[in-house]
Amino acid sequence: MPNAYSNTLAGVSLAVVATLSWALNFIAPYVVGAYTIHDLMIIRFLIAGALGVAVVVGYRTQLRRMRRSQLLLGASLGVIGYLGYSSCIAAGVMFAGPVLTPAFIGMVPILQALLGNATHKTLPWRRLAIPLVFLTGGLLLSNISSIQQPLSDDGSWLTGVFFSIGAVLLWIVFSWLNQGALVNLSASASGAWTGLMMVGAGIGTLCLLPAAQAFDLLKLPSLGFSVSLAGHLYAWGLVIALMSSVIGAWAWNAASRRLPMVLSGQLISLESLFATLLGLLFHQRLPTLLEASGLTGVLVGVMMAVRIILTSTVPDRNASFIR
Repeated sequence: MPNAYSNTLAGVSLAVVATLSWALNFIAPYVVGAYTIHDLMIIRFLIAGALGVAVVVGYRTQLRRMRRSQLLLGASLGVIGYLGYSSCIAAGVMFAGPVLTPAFIGMVPILQALLGNATHKTLPWRRLAIPLVFLTGGLLLSNISSIQQPLSDDGSWLTGVFFSIGAVLLWIVFSWLNQGALVNLSASASGAWTGLMMVGAGIGTLCLLPAAQAFDLLKLPSLGFSVSLAGHLYAWGLVIALMSSVIGAWAWNAASRRLPMVLSGQLISLESLFATLLGLLFHQRLPTLLEASGLTGVLVGVMMAVRIILTSTVPDRNASFIR
C-alpha cells in the first residue's frame, strides 16, 4: 500500500522537523546573558501570542467553524503544551544541566507508546519490546551520567528532577488531548488550531506577568528594554517562538495526522537527542562515554521503531489521522 507508506514516511519526516524545532527550548537558559530566564520566557511567549493573533486572523474562516469547546481546548493546550512545558524545561536545564532534563523528556516515548498501544492496539506488544529496551537503557545511562556531572552553584539535582517530571507530565497530557482533538478537525483547520494555541500561550503569559513582577523575577525593568541592551533577548525570543511555536507545532500537527500514536511517541525521543547535543554545544564539551552510550541507545530505539512501523501493514486506523 504505497499511499499508506508514503504518508507514514512523510509523517516521520515532519516529526523530525518538529522535534528539532522544539529542541531549541532547551537552550533558553544559555542565551539570557545578564537577564533572567523569566525575561526570555515572557518575551518569547508574548511574541508567540502576537504571531498567533496574525495566524488566527489569516485563518479566521476556519476558526468560525469551530465550536466554543474546541476554541477553549485549543487555547488551553497552548498554556499546557507551550507555556507550561517550555517553562518546566527551562527550569530543569537551569537547575540540572544539559543532560538530565532531555533524558527525562526522552521518557515520554516509552509512556506514550504504552498509552497509545493500549488505547489503539497498533502493534503486538512483543514487536515493541526491543525498541523500548534500547530506549529505556539509553535513558538510564543518561540519567546516571547526569548525576555524576558537576552542577552550577545554584543548581539542584532534585529541583531539576521536579521540573523535568513536570515537563513529562505536561507533554503527555498535551499530546493526548491534542491528538484526540485533531481527529475531529478538518485538515484545513490545522493552521487555525496552531494559531489558537499560540494565542492561548500569550494570554497565559499576560496573566502571569503581574505575579512575575510582584516576585521580582524580571530584570528587564531594572536593566533596560532598549535594543542595545536587550537586543539579543528579543532576537532569541523571536527565533525560539518561530521555530518552536510555529514551525514545530505545524510540523507536529501534520505528523500526528499521518502517524499512529505509538509511532509518534517513539519519535519524540529525537527531541531529547537534539536537545542534549545543543546543550553540550553551549557547554563546549563532548559527551562522556555514558552520555554517548545513552544517546546511541535512544537513537537506535527510535530507528528500530520507525522501521517496524514502516515494514508493517499499516492498519486502517491510520486513516483517522489523514483528512
